[in-house]
Amino acid sequence: MIQGIKHIIFDLGGVILNIDYKLTEKAFADAGIHNFTELFSQLKQSDLFDKFEIGEISSEEFVSELRKVSGSNATDEIILNAWNAMLLDFPVRRLQILQQLRLYNDLFLLSNTNEVHEDAFNEILMRTHGIPNIGVFFDKVYLSHRVGLRKPMKEVFQRVLDDNGLKPEHTLFIDDSPQHIAGAKELGIQTIFLDKGMTIEEHIFKGKTN
Repeated sequence: MIQGIKHIIFDLGGVILNIDYKLTEKAFADAGIHNFTELFSQLKQSDLFDKFEIGEISSEEFVSELRKVSGSNATDEIILNAWNAMLLDFPVRRLQILQQLRLYNDLFLLSNTNEVHEDAFNEILMRTHGIPNIGVFFDKVYLSHRVGLRKPMKEVFQRVLDDNGLKPEHTLFIDDSPQHIAGAKELGIQTIFLDKGMTIEEHIFKGKTN
């Protein structure tokens, strides 16, 4: 790992939580919403998703608007289940790595997410590991819909630095989206891009649980 790192900022989906966008695409297609990929992907998304991720609209408004732009008559439950279909599991080794890293580093979570996914991923964590909230692994958690800012905006990275008195040269950011990595680099934060097929347990912190 990069030398001189004292603070580590983690992304959530694709880094700590396994996700599969294709499952949500399929679930929406099965529900008759065939233009979902035009509205949302890992690299870009429509204004509707941006507003949901920074808390400008509620889950009810999100579902209603998604129904409108897709021309669908799917129920709220079908839409929400399809939206959550991408959320998979928290591998135990990753959680162990977080526990061990926290003995020596300040750990932060910075995730572009929304109120529906927050409820869902914490439910997964509780059901599979008996842990009620992802926040127990971090010194502080920054969720986009709660702070009103989202990656790759420089402001959200600056917020994490300023709130906690972090120097960017001693701070590492790990994410699986290239545009988010670029945003952090602009502030001088050290970065690791978790490319497709890479995991933190096999490619960055291998041996941390040995």
